[in-house]
Formats: sequence, structure tokens, C-alpha cells
Amino acid sequence: MPTALSVNLNKVALLRNERDLTYPSVTRAARTCIEAGADGITAHPRPDERHIRRSDVYDLADMLEVEFNIEGNPTSDFMSLVESVRPAQCTLVPDSPEQRTSDHGWDVQSDAERLKPVVAQLKRLNIRVSLFMDPDPQAMEAVAALGADRVELYTEPYANAFGTDDHEATLDSYVKTAEAAQQVGLTVNAGHDLTAANLPPFVAAVPGVKEVSIGHALIADALWDGLAATVRRYKAALG
Repeated sequence: MPTALSVNLNKVALLRNERDLTYPSVTRAARTCIEAGADGITAHPRPDERHIRRSDVYDLADMLEVEFNIEGNPTSDFMSLVESVRPAQCTLVPDSPEQRTSDHGWDVQSDAERLKPVVAQLKRLNIRVSLFMDPDPQAMEAVAALGADRVELYTEPYANAFGTDDHEATLDSYVKTAEAAQQVGLTVNAGHDLTAANLPPFVAAVPGVKEVSIGHALIADALWDGLAATVRRYKAALG
């Protein structure tokens, strides 16, 4: 099966929020992506609502007929939102409010006490749980012990190494992590700074990547090529 594409719409919301207007519409963008072949939609609401707002999450939940993935740090407000919306997947990300974007995965040893009840709560709600993780094969067994279903591998190091002398060694760390994840029963997602150029070698080399979540590069490319055409290009890049 080809790797699924979930389109992150945060940057559409960010552009809208630059003015006190209702456009560009996040739901219209979602509909365009779906009609062009996107397999899912991702939203990452942050406490300051600098891009995706709580209202966007509810609006998306009301109209989506594809998988909805909500990402975020599991604060009480975030968990309340997820519980009320019941997305297909919740990706837990250790980002602090002041971060511009996610830039590291969980330390499952030190964060286990916090994560375990959160994972259990999501599982009781029949929500698939994915943990945002750095490429570290040794950490996969601890992730599985928490009860998570998936890991989303943080791919900025891969994107930074793409086309450099470090490419092969960096890619190999993702290969080994994916293998370790699957050995303990975890499914593998990936995301962050993935592009139409660096996607094909990544999914060709890393075994069993079920889903990629892509926002910044896809929306940036859409400025030149149009949103529907860009979604189709990224789907083609995934095979």
C-alpha cells in the first residue's frame, strides 16, 4: 500500500489570521486537498491559536470524511478538545508554547509518567495514539510499553541532511528506528520538513511508513502550482 498523505493546514490558518478576515478558509482548503486525493487532514492547535483555532478543529471534524489527525502537547485544554472531537488519530508532541514549530521528540524515559495516563485516556476513547519521536531505535520498546499505536518520526534531521555527505548515515538511522518500531508492534508515521523532492528516497528506504503529515512545504509549493495540483504531486511522490 502506498504511504498515506495527511495534509497539515496550519499555514492556511496562519495566513488567514494575519487579517481579521474569514479567508483563506481552512475547511475549503481541506475540501480541495481531499478532492485532489489527500488521505487525511492534520491540525496542530496551539494555546495561543496563532494558526489553527479551536473553532477550526470543530469545523474540520464536522465536515471531514477522511482521517483527522490532531497534533499537540497533551495539556488539559488540548485533551479536552480531543475528547470532544474524537479524531481518528492523536499525535502527541512535546512542544512548548513559545516554540515556532516542533523541533524534537519525546524523551520516553523521563516523560513516561506524564504520557502513560494520557495514552490510556485516548485509547479508552478509541483514538489511535502516535508519539512524535526522534530517530532512536533504542526508544521504541519504551514507546510500545506506554501503549501507543504508532510513532511519528521527526524528519527535520533527514531533510537537513538530504543531498549532503550525511544523507546516507542519517537516512540509515530512520531505517533502523522503523525496523525497531515494527519489531515491537508499532506502526510508523513521519513528518517535518518533508518535500516532494526528499519524500521518494525516504519512503523507498524506510520500511513500512504508513503515513506522512506535511504542511509547510506543501502549502508553500501550492503558492506556485495551486493547492490541488500540489497535493497530486505529493501523492505521486509517495508512489
